[in-house]
Amino acid sequence: MTASNEKQPSKYVRVLRFVTHYWLLSPALFFILVIARIFSTLIDVTVPIASGRVVDAIAAGSRDNPGPALWALSALLGLVALFQLSRQTVTFLLNRMSARAITAIGRDAFAKVQRFSAEWHANSFAGATVRKITRGMNSFDTFTDTLAFNLVPALLVVIGVTATFIWRWPILGAVVGASILVFIAVSVALSIYYVSPANRAAREWDSRMSGTLADSVTGNATVKTFAAEEREDALFAEVARKWGTTSIVAWDRGAWTGLAQAMMLLVVQAIMLGVGILLWSEGRATPGDIASLIATQFLLTGYLRDIAQNVRQVQRTINDMDDVLEFREAEPDVADVAGARDLVADRGRIVFDHVTFRYKGARQPVFENFSIEIPAGQRVGLVGASGAGKSSFVKLIQRLYDVQSGVVLIDGQDISRVSQKSLRAAVGLVPQDPILFHRSLSDNIAYGKPGATAAEIARAARLAHAADFIEGLSKGYDTLVGERGVKLSGGERQRVAIARAILADAPILVLDEATSSLDSLSEQYIRQAIERLSTNRTTIVVAHRLSTIQRLDRILVFDGGRVVEDGSHAELMARADGVYRRLLDAQIADGEITAAAE
Repeated sequence: MTASNEKQPSKYVRVLRFVTHYWLLSPALFFILVIARIFSTLIDVTVPIASGRVVDAIAAGSRDNPGPALWALSALLGLVALFQLSRQTVTFLLNRMSARAITAIGRDAFAKVQRFSAEWHANSFAGATVRKITRGMNSFDTFTDTLAFNLVPALLVVIGVTATFIWRWPILGAVVGASILVFIAVSVALSIYYVSPANRAAREWDSRMSGTLADSVTGNATVKTFAAEEREDALFAEVARKWGTTSIVAWDRGAWTGLAQAMMLLVVQAIMLGVGILLWSEGRATPGDIASLIATQFLLTGYLRDIAQNVRQVQRTINDMDDVLEFREAEPDVADVAGARDLVADRGRIVFDHVTFRYKGARQPVFENFSIEIPAGQRVGLVGASGAGKSSFVKLIQRLYDVQSGVVLIDGQDISRVSQKSLRAAVGLVPQDPILFHRSLSDNIAYGKPGATAAEIARAARLAHAADFIEGLSKGYDTLVGERGVKLSGGERQRVAIARAILADAPILVLDEATSSLDSLSEQYIRQAIERLSTNRTTIVVAHRLSTIQRLDRILVFDGGRVVEDGSHAELMARADGVYRRLLDAQIADGEITAAAE
């Protein structure tokens, strides 16, 4: 047995626990549903018997006295009507239970994914993640329907028919029971060990296809910039081709399994009818019994065919629920400790105390035994070459990653011991490339302060110099910004992000390369907004254009995960061979800033 096969039982137990949890979110509804389904199935089993009684009543009666036959026929029709009524009752009950459960699955999976670490999201395709969640929700629905309408009723019918045969004709019951056991065992084995591996491969390529599609669509602006439509077409076509190849293998294996099961069903039918004829020839069965047997074998083989198909269906849905199960069972890389308290950040003092931090998979740490203090209310600029540690410094303040050793403190509190929600609420961020939701400008500005009034939103927009362009739009603050804010320019998105930070009014403000993509006029607006925004709060400005940080209280120059220079603009410029001065001179020489800005 392979390692993957050894894991199969545990997977089924996991899935059963998973679906049972969501079924029992509505316990009363679930138990009523089970009782109603058993009741409707038992009625279904009695219909062939009632058909036989009609035949016997006709054979024993006369044309002059059709009463017994009519009563038998009435009983048969009543059972059929009762079966249909009870089956539809099951449908109504299942609709309500499934809707509640599927909603809960989507809600729980979304909540879990939202809380996975920044590194997890950086390494995952958003499109593939969405596909996995929706596929898991749909698979739960299919799994529940299959059990409720097909597999469980089929098993009940098989057990009921076999028990009836054993009671009435032991030899027929024994032969039919043994044939059914062989049929079910072979069907399950084919599904698990022959069909399932191919289904898993097809599912993996299905996720990749969704991820590739989403990646290309969301990056359409870049595709157009480089006239790369044909390249993207070819990339997607190759992924789709591999999905098609693996899917054909999975579908063909299902078809071959279906053919094998059809042949086994033919054998079961031959055995049932052959033994029935033998019993009739010996006088141990009436014509009505044979009619019941014929109806029963149609019923039984129909349900056995359902079992064969539904075993494959259940196996496929179990595979498709794997990803949602992984989401449910995974523990976030960055998690709140038990009993985490809310951060009390009324001042904004930040301390890195002997911090060592390395990204997962990296050979060298970004910071090693790194210590620094930023007093409350101080405005600090971070400069340095790419990869020097500036953005990592900011991410650690937000606790997007956990440090390997040492501690990060805000107002004397270890941020790894406080709730992430309270920590993030205390740190306002304006990133280098702000992401806006495909919602109104008003919603985007108020994202950091739900329930903000229209007046508060407008005031924040004015302070961020965003009101000018917003009020010039036909729908003003109700304007939708497009996916990721694509309808706005880079400078406009940046000003909306600053307005959002102004409204959030956090005691610590971080601007991560907030002016790197702006024109000179927008940069001037941003500098003015920063001046107002940073008053009476700890402010960290990660800057490429050094002109934006010259008025700050302090500048930290990073190099290789260390602070190699620390001082005000004037103090650092006084160092003739200093790193900061060389960076500023280089920007003046390249025309990124003017000497006047200095």
